[in-house]
Amino acid sequence: MAFLLLSLVVGVLAGPIDIGVGGILESVAARLRVPGVETPLSPTEEAILWEIRIPRVVLAALVGGMLALAGATYQGVFRNPLADPYLLGVAAGAGLGATIAISYLPDALRGQRALPAAAFAGGAVAVFLTYAVGRSARRERDAATLVLAGVTVAAFFTALQTFVQQRNSETLQQVYTWILGNIPSTGWSDVVLIVPYVAVATVVILALRRVVDVLNLGDDEAASLGVDVRRVRLALVVAATLGTAAAVAVSGLIGFVGIIVPHTIRLLSGVGYRALLPLSVIVGAGFLVLADVIARTALSPAEIPLGVVTAFLGAPFFALVLRSTRTGA
Repeated sequence: MAFLLLSLVVGVLAGPIDIGVGGILESVAARLRVPGVETPLSPTEEAILWEIRIPRVVLAALVGGMLALAGATYQGVFRNPLADPYLLGVAAGAGLGATIAISYLPDALRGQRALPAAAFAGGAVAVFLTYAVGRSARRERDAATLVLAGVTVAAFFTALQTFVQQRNSETLQQVYTWILGNIPSTGWSDVVLIVPYVAVATVVILALRRVVDVLNLGDDEAASLGVDVRRVRLALVVAATLGTAAAVAVSGLIGFVGIIVPHTIRLLSGVGYRALLPLSVIVGAGFLVLADVIARTALSPAEIPLGVVTAFLGAPFFALVLRSTRTGA
């Protein structure tokens, strides 16, 4: 919680316009109508703080917490330490679904609220195909097989997405932004858009977090303990896919969060899924807020795509996890 709080403070303070901690606290107090307190900020600074910085930080926290939680959930459900929304093709499928919605839905139906539904459909198809390909080799829980199946499905869906882009060039810029991954500075609209999906997914997963530890004992052992394995696994996968799809619909393809955060928590504390899942939400939120700070300040005034930052951090981390997995095997 201290890490998350520090990340939120850094995220709000970072920016080309210097707004001090004191000014922010007084502005918050004024918004809460504390007697005798008035904001020291100018109208422009107030707009920057409340309509750009704070919504962007909140959105980054929601997306990061959801992607980390989804990654940890997939790892527990599939008993595979390399499972991740990006590597399983869920993010690519969700991006394809959102691209199709933008390109082909009628104007009356097209809009932000249609994106999560379309993204969920694409993500659900992707995770189903990934699991089916792994199952066809009778090695769906083998780490390398599942990763290769996810890479194959992601490549296929990315090719379809590129085809749709080329056929609808007017959407090229918006879709290209998705591919690179970014936290938009669009105010509170995107926050309001994904909060219901992220909230539902988080509640379902955390409510079943104790069962995930049981699933790791194996299907037969879990069934002998009274767990309806098929139903619980379906509920967890649907919830993780729903949350991932909503996050991808507004942020684009941000990879490796679901690998970096859960494995870092395991390395530091070695906890089971009962504690790992809620910790993934907290640490994932703080991690992506800090990654977004790097993205928008490292080359200021230019902005690095957030997906590039997480890939830069996640690729070597993934290699270490893969090596340790192979060593353990």
